[in-house]
Amino acid sequence: MITIKTPKEIESLREGGKRLAFILQALKDKAKVGVTTLELDKLAYNLALDRGNKPAFLNYKPAGVRRPYPASLCVSVNDVVVHGIPGEPVIILKEGDIVTLDMGIVHDKLITDSAITVGIGKLDEAGKKLIESTEKAMNIGIAAAKGGNHVGDIGYAIEQFVTPLGFSLADHLSGHGVGYAVHEDPFVPNIGRKGEGPLLKPGMVIAIEPMLLEGTSKVKFDKDEYTVRTKDGKRAAHFEHSIVITEGESEILTQM
Repeated sequence: MITIKTPKEIESLREGGKRLAFILQALKDKAKVGVTTLELDKLAYNLALDRGNKPAFLNYKPAGVRRPYPASLCVSVNDVVVHGIPGEPVIILKEGDIVTLDMGIVHDKLITDSAITVGIGKLDEAGKKLIESTEKAMNIGIAAAKGGNHVGDIGYAIEQFVTPLGFSLADHLSGHGVGYAVHEDPFVPNIGRKGEGPLLKPGMVIAIEPMLLEGTSKVKFDKDEYTVRTKDGKRAAHFEHSIVITEGESEILTQM
């Protein structure tokens, strides 16, 4: 069921989003050559708790998996598209890596979700283009998320931007509603048709998150049930913001 958040809830989500943006910026600053993914997870956990919040992903158990997610942060390196588990295995970041940092926090019992992709050290031009294009795709999707439009308008805008660039959009991975839970309705695909899908109404809170791949759109799951990789071993990038739908332009919640 698609939910509409109250003005008071949106105010709490706005504050939680600012706190999450602060944490992601601190993680970005920490993500350097020689740092491990486990160190990043520990920092994420401590920064959340320092301000009285809780990591939303820690012990979250999606339907159909055998165990809850064991970390506060998803750290996805190079060919990992999403949901890389810090410490399984421990990865030491190296020059030229492409790293996605994806986190949710609980503030006032409400959840915001956001992700950024960063380059470690000196990055090749293709890697820079991948990261920049993914962030632009997210912003184009956000611009299409206006009250009175439809979910399909978001996916259409993203797909029309990405396709001419020669990148692929990851199969079966999408944005989603957020707020009362980590994942809520509606499903927000990164491909779509204008005017199709649920109507975007003021007070809806959704996460828009394109995932761009250098090669094929095909992905595969590791045996850990969470880590999603590109099937061809090529690199991926991922950006995400939680937004609230208004009568006009949507408002980004997960920014400082």
